[in-house]
Amino acid sequence: MLRSFVVLLVALFTVPALAEDTRLQRMDTGDDSRGWEAVGRLDINGKGFCTGALIAPDLVLTAAHCLFDKHSGAEIEHQKIKFLAGWRNGRASADRWVKRAVIHPEYDYGERLTAKRVRNDVALLQLHHPIRNTTIFPFKTGRRPVKSDRVGVVSYARDRSEAPSLQEVCLVQARQEGMLVMSCDVNFGSSGAPVFSFDSGEPRIVSVVSAMAAFGERRVSLGTQLEGPLALLKAELAAGRGVFGSNPAPRANRITVGKRSTAGAKFIKN
Repeated sequence: MLRSFVVLLVALFTVPALAEDTRLQRMDTGDDSRGWEAVGRLDINGKGFCTGALIAPDLVLTAAHCLFDKHSGAEIEHQKIKFLAGWRNGRASADRWVKRAVIHPEYDYGERLTAKRVRNDVALLQLHHPIRNTTIFPFKTGRRPVKSDRVGVVSYARDRSEAPSLQEVCLVQARQEGMLVMSCDVNFGSSGAPVFSFDSGEPRIVSVVSAMAAFGERRVSLGTQLEGPLALLKAELAAGRGVFGSNPAPRANRITVGKRSTAGAKFIKN
């Protein structure tokens, strides 16, 4: 399975108890998942998966690191990635292969795990054919949330790979160097999952899950920037970029299991 990165955040804040968080709800039935069909599983070269979400009939938003092989660091051929919209218990509401993909130009898969890497960990995938389905409606995007805002996440993960799960309420704990630190419950496979705000009365994507982290015994999730990067990625696609092999080759990853920073942060790449 393709796994996201687990990092111990170099925390500049104290993580409070969060009684406001709601529990994960697995969406096994059509009724459970109604309205969320634009979230789907991204099957990566038959070897793993991430989560992605439609923001236009032919555009899927996800995390940039999902496009790289975790062992070699090489970019995965885009045509070997399939988007399974509304994937639930062996069936998808629609499925499409990926045609092109662009990643944030400042994202470097081989870079040390820092706030800069997390905030730029965003990619936009163009599908071979648009998904035009009366039950699948692409999500709108919204403003970046601030500390204490309530958000929600819909994701697939290692322990819930056959149906998505919704956490309707979790909190933004900090916004540090452009990176969101959230109390949302994520796991391996949640990379690329959409983070939603409900302030406008409808779900709008405001971030993408990049990684999960731990501060002491507490787990947190880390999210990307979105507003500026998304406009840039759309412009890259409009300019004809995103053909496989056009992204710069990543450097060899310098993080090793168990390495600690001077601030006591432990970084683990799975």
